Amino acid sequence: MNPAAAVGDLPVLPCPGRPDSQEVPRNSPGPVRRGWERHARILREPRSDVEPCDVATFLSGLGRFSFSRHRLVVSLWVVLLVGAGVLAGRAPAAPPDDFSMPGTEAQQAYDLLEEGFPGLNAQGATARVVFRAERGKVTDPGARGAIGEAVRALGDDPQVGRVTDPFTAGSVSPDGSTAYAQVSYRVPAAELPEGSRSALRDTVEQAASPELTVEAGGNAVDSRAAGHTAEAVGLAVAAVVLVLTFGSLLAAGLTLLTAVLGVGIGALAIRALAEPLGLGSTTTGLAVMIGLAVGIDYALFVVSRYRAELAHGRGGAQAAGHAVGTAGSAVVFAGLTVVIALAGLWVVGIPLLTQMGLAAAGTVVVAVLIALTLVPALLGLCGRRIPPSRPRRRRTADGAPRQDLGVRWARFVVRRPLAVLLGATALLGVVAVPAASLETGLPGDEGKPLSTTQRRAYDLIAEGFGPGFNGPLTVVVRTGADGGAEKAARRVAGRIGGREDVQAVGRPQPNASGDTAVLNVVPASAPGSTETADLVRALRAPDLARDSGAAVLVTGTTAMNADVAQKLSDALVPYLALVVGLAFVLLIAVFRSLLVPLKAALGFLLSVLAGLGAVVAVFQWGWLGPVLGGAEPGPVVSITPVFMVGVVFGLAMDYEVFLVTRIHEAYLHGQSPKDAVVSGFRQSARVVTAAAVIMISVFAAFLGSEEQILRTIGFGLGAAVLLDAFAVRMALVPAVLALLGRRAWRLPRWLDRFVPRLDIEGGPPPGAPHDGPAEVSASGPAGTAAGRVPGN
Repeated sequence: MNPAAAVGDLPVLPCPGRPDSQEVPRNSPGPVRRGWERHARILREPRSDVEPCDVATFLSGLGRFSFSRHRLVVSLWVVLLVGAGVLAGRAPAAPPDDFSMPGTEAQQAYDLLEEGFPGLNAQGATARVVFRAERGKVTDPGARGAIGEAVRALGDDPQVGRVTDPFTAGSVSPDGSTAYAQVSYRVPAAELPEGSRSALRDTVEQAASPELTVEAGGNAVDSRAAGHTAEAVGLAVAAVVLVLTFGSLLAAGLTLLTAVLGVGIGALAIRALAEPLGLGSTTTGLAVMIGLAVGIDYALFVVSRYRAELAHGRGGAQAAGHAVGTAGSAVVFAGLTVVIALAGLWVVGIPLLTQMGLAAAGTVVVAVLIALTLVPALLGLCGRRIPPSRPRRRRTADGAPRQDLGVRWARFVVRRPLAVLLGATALLGVVAVPAASLETGLPGDEGKPLSTTQRRAYDLIAEGFGPGFNGPLTVVVRTGADGGAEKAARRVAGRIGGREDVQAVGRPQPNASGDTAVLNVVPASAPGSTETADLVRALRAPDLARDSGAAVLVTGTTAMNADVAQKLSDALVPYLALVVGLAFVLLIAVFRSLLVPLKAALGFLLSVLAGLGAVVAVFQWGWLGPVLGGAEPGPVVSITPVFMVGVVFGLAMDYEVFLVTRIHEAYLHGQSPKDAVVSGFRQSARVVTAAAVIMISVFAAFLGSEEQILRTIGFGLGAAVLLDAFAVRMALVPAVLALLGRRAWRLPRWLDRFVPRLDIEGGPPPGAPHDGPAEVSASGPAGTAAGRVPGN
């Protein structure tokens, strides 16, 4: 009998070590028998205290239970959503974001200012209203009167602690064309009520005229971001991709519904726990972005596997159980890597980043639980209305079935693995070159598009007074003796005023007790420039404090940004080592291999470096300045590298685990290493591609934001996912696996004794029909290989 013809009639291949295991029939084709015996031998070797197949067996049972008891499971999730909503509605308002930066000199100086000047509120919101005379000078009677009315209107706001008059404070440009009023609020920017922002905006609009241009900058100005436009755009693109992937509106809608539900529960839970856990008001931002992306991906993985199992002839409950036991296992371990990456943000030591990371990690946990329980429950609720996946019927000119693009690409890669490996590595290396010149910082209004009032105010100040006036430094002088601070501050001002990189030095202002004095220093360079960063370091040199006989601390927005950038830069390597190291150990347990996790880690590093290179080229070098609204080139937002390391690593492991588990599963079921690569691509390439396109769309939607931080992170994450999904996972991964062959799936005996067995591929439950023909040989001709079981 032809073995190829008998493949479809094969009974299920059991999972060795399960109580319900069956023996492989004697008439099974030789390659299948040898592959399954290899699987059995690997799993039965008593080198671990952990029972093999525990993960797949448990999750398979959970999937069958959720499918069969779908009304109960759906009701529990609805109750959870309603309960989270009730708790969130009754919870007190979220506390303001903790923008403190423990351990930085700028934060220490802020603390001294609050102690020495109790009513100053050094960290309160600020605004700078800039006036530019289009004809004549701002000192002309008409312009002066309009500026005076605007200053009085600004002072009427009860939240304003102090507003300066340009003509008495000396804030008029030398040529008389420009003036500015400085507004200081009593509360930080995060606590500033909307009424105060509206009053500031209305005052600017009413003062403007054809003769007088009025713009406003500072952190008190409302950016008027377009709400949840980015999320809406990402969801719209995701819906289109899901419909094209599934060919079913119901399947696509189910996937989106579960993702949105998971994000909703996560956001409500964060709102309910904000006060007891001290979560700031903006911690939900990252949680929504990441939760939406992974929620769609995880549901997509499970639903696509369920439809594939239906196509193989399994019943609904069996298909759901097998989908959750296999794709769900991949979701669990992929989710763990995301949680590790996000929770690891505490290493940076910035409270706000720690809060955002933990909140997002909690949302990922919810997304994983929904994929394992609610998704199969909704599949059970929909029943036969969710159709099985249908293979495409396209044929070649000679009438043979045409393989899809994923299979054709995989065949090409396994035939020429070295060429593909070198080509993909060269591409990633070229894109990563700009990363060598990476400069980080926290750009202010100069990073906003030309269409915003903040950017126009920044440009007017730079033209009228000099770029340094947009980022003055605050120098705090502290002495132990009463009355000595002002004298010491004068000596400090004299030393600083003689520097070439300083444009102006203000008069020292002592406090009531005389032990603390403060003075402003205006750099000669722009706030985000390397020259200004060098000046901050020079002012903090020990000799300045030693010569003045007092403690000298430098703070202000510019100095704080420099400190944050340095702190993030110092934390990048430890953070990278933590997340990669923990995930490396996890992947060793999943795949029982050293080379596969090593390949995953190296591929991720290439993705991140290439993504950072793209960010440097666009935002630091300004290659796409006009496309991004005329944003001025400058340092890359300092949190971008850390976020890219954490988020991209977690998302890249999603694709790695989902793709490689299908390859590993095919290998354990008897296929040769190269044939297993082709089989894995046949089963997962389409799904991984759809997931990557959705993820890229969600991140790219943030390019329309007015905030430089959101634009930079959105572009960086989108570029890194694009490169990782298509250059690394679709090219490097199959090429390396084809080159390594069987060595890819080996684990040294000495290490095998200590690594728990986490077989996440498992086997189908007894009594289920066989998966169908194994994938054909990568090297065989199309006309003869169809339906052939590959050799061992």
